[in-house]
Amino acid sequence: METKTTKPLILLTGGTGYVGGRLLPLLEQSEYLLRCLVRHPDYLKGTVQPSTEVAKGDVLDPSSLRNALTGVHTAFYLVHSMSSAGQFEEEDRIGAQNFAQAAKQAGVQRIIYLGGLGDCDDQLSAHLRSRHEVGELLKESHCQVIEMRASIIIGSGSLSFELVRSLVERLPVMICPKWVQTVTQPIGIEDLLAYLMAALRWKKKQSQVFEIGGPQTATYGELMQEYASQRGLRRWLISVPVLTPRLSSLWLGLITPVYARIGRKLIESMRNPTLIRNHTALDEFDVKPRPMNAAIARAMINEDHEISETRWSDAFSSTTPRPAWGGAVFGNRIIDSREVQVDVSPENAFAPVRKIGGTQGWYFGNFLWTLRGWIDLLAGGIGQRRGRRDPQQLRTGDVLDWWRVEKYQPDHLLRLTAEMKVPGRAWLEFEVNPTSSGSTIRQTAIFDPLGLSGWLYWYTLYPLHAIIFRRMLRRIGHLAEIEHAYSSNIPSEVNSPAAISSSNTN
Repeated sequence: METKTTKPLILLTGGTGYVGGRLLPLLEQSEYLLRCLVRHPDYLKGTVQPSTEVAKGDVLDPSSLRNALTGVHTAFYLVHSMSSAGQFEEEDRIGAQNFAQAAKQAGVQRIIYLGGLGDCDDQLSAHLRSRHEVGELLKESHCQVIEMRASIIIGSGSLSFELVRSLVERLPVMICPKWVQTVTQPIGIEDLLAYLMAALRWKKKQSQVFEIGGPQTATYGELMQEYASQRGLRRWLISVPVLTPRLSSLWLGLITPVYARIGRKLIESMRNPTLIRNHTALDEFDVKPRPMNAAIARAMINEDHEISETRWSDAFSSTTPRPAWGGAVFGNRIIDSREVQVDVSPENAFAPVRKIGGTQGWYFGNFLWTLRGWIDLLAGGIGQRRGRRDPQQLRTGDVLDWWRVEKYQPDHLLRLTAEMKVPGRAWLEFEVNPTSSGSTIRQTAIFDPLGLSGWLYWYTLYPLHAIIFRRMLRRIGHLAEIEHAYSSNIPSEVNSPAAISSSNTN
């Protein structure tokens, strides 16, 4: 029987990023030992399995790499500095050189690197030129380097796909620059991960560059139209030659979730065709990538099951403040979140959450909820008449007024998905987590607007929603403290069951 010490040790860099975050659980389920190198270990430790080691380090800090690479057999290099405020090419260069040197000293046998497609004869953009340079610099480690070069990644949360989706969702008519006619060869995120896992188990010993992608080529415009078709949206694209990369990036900063400095680097890359010219990967690996339309459908199905497993915006390298009014925008989703601290246990903090709705009400503005229910009925919806199955307990799948329980974890999480008539999809989530002094109750409203009408709906009603949700959370926190006092049998008039009942009214 193989012992733990005989298993190869894998190092994953970029575990808080989009691809790395998706790859991490696959590596945890594999036959290897896993170590993650991240700049902020505290943000990863709570999400990984106990067997996964989390090491603090930065490729720009050579001293932090020595211990991280000790004993490592294979390292995944999924690092880039595109969102850096400085010279991203120089940072990518230094990071790759530092990593190659440390890997050489540690005796690492294999480095697997995710780069970008693009023909060097096409006068590559700075971004794609840097991606190719990093692959060459990693070979200075004298390790075997397997470089996977990909084009657009199609998956819920990927940067390129979120850019395309946001444009389609928000603009019925798009005045498009010439890059919408550039040809690409997109790949689904699941197929990309399959290639990375296959590279881990590849038996050959030489370094090699593999070009990977789906079986279809498409322009960015065709990708937009396919997404629009699957969403049931009709869109018109008008191409014009006057939008420079700088103007386009500033425009994207207003219309999409892509920050202006990242958008400009992306747009400069979009002038280069990203096509597979060498099909060796299909011969070497048992991976059969799905076509573009199936990859888009898969991304949309995944979001129906979960809001998102990982998003490009989860990566700390890409965090940039955005205006708070109306909620943060991630991809096509609007996220409006707030929390309250309470000096009670998670069980007491969650008690008002699990009783929400039905005859209990929504803790603030019940007459407004009732009015919204009548409006929904007049619009042909279900209204608020369904109530709830049990006044005290919930389970996944329960109806709750015009909501349905999508996910339920006692004393921790309640996620509701809306079944009323809205121009889009909506969720309301409550999450309770323990703290050193008690608990936090986080309330999050998520809205996925359908077209321009969805965006108008959200921002028109946001001032009212903000008041309702803020007061609701405040009341939930207050009731949690009353619940704690009552369960502790502290004699007080305010702690009586009658007081608790009366405090639930408007």
